[in-house]
Amino acid sequence: MTSRPQQPKQTKQTKQTAPTEFDLRDAPVRELNRALHALTGSRLSHSACATVRVVNPGGKHNIAVGADVDADIAIDGHVGYYCAAMNQHANIVVRGNAGPGLAENMMSGKVMVQGDASQYCGATAHGGLLVIHGNAAARCGISMKGVDIVVGGDIGHMSAFMAQSGRLVVCGDAGDALGDSIYEARIYVRGKVRSHGADCVEKPMQAEHRQELTQLLQQAELGVGELNLDDFRRYGSARELYHFKTDNAGSY
Repeated sequence: MTSRPQQPKQTKQTKQTAPTEFDLRDAPVRELNRALHALTGSRLSHSACATVRVVNPGGKHNIAVGADVDADIAIDGHVGYYCAAMNQHANIVVRGNAGPGLAENMMSGKVMVQGDASQYCGATAHGGLLVIHGNAAARCGISMKGVDIVVGGDIGHMSAFMAQSGRLVVCGDAGDALGDSIYEARIYVRGKVRSHGADCVEKPMQAEHRQELTQLLQQAELGVGELNLDDFRRYGSARELYHFKTDNAGSY
């Protein structure tokens, strides 16, 4: 009678979880990001979404950069450069202000700042939703490639420069050169536009645009009932710079 060869013992694999709280007064930012990146391989389902709280950020740079997991990340305080850059899947809330480069090259997920954002937030972002409750400085959404950006206050000059696709909603005013050299992105502004950039023009506000605007404001949790959609104006490309024309040489 021959005995069966023993099978190797099966080890139970547990999903990796991040600590529930990081105190950046003591721990380096790299330790936080390393823990978030460690979750990537587990690809948690939304029902098993991790929850991480970051305290005492102290304006440090690169917080929650490159997150690629279904996680709720709450940051209690102000952040520096490039917070939530390259974000995928994560739901990140900043309970303070954000420095330059917020959510740069974001791919998906949601990033919300309850204060103001500095320059070029959402630059080159491909997807997801970026919400700024306060104001956004110059170059908001430059070269945006599919992201949706909703700003509760004003935006600075050269915003949506070379914006290729996606939607930018501004509940306040817009600075100079809005949508300069814009491609197919859509811009909605409730307040005044100081000046249009090259090839950016006002366009009719039709039923589909009102529906689109309503959905974006709802997703941003800015309170649609408090805003009158009739106050918004839509801007986009006149498509005069798509092909070189001698008459437009000064605009290139």
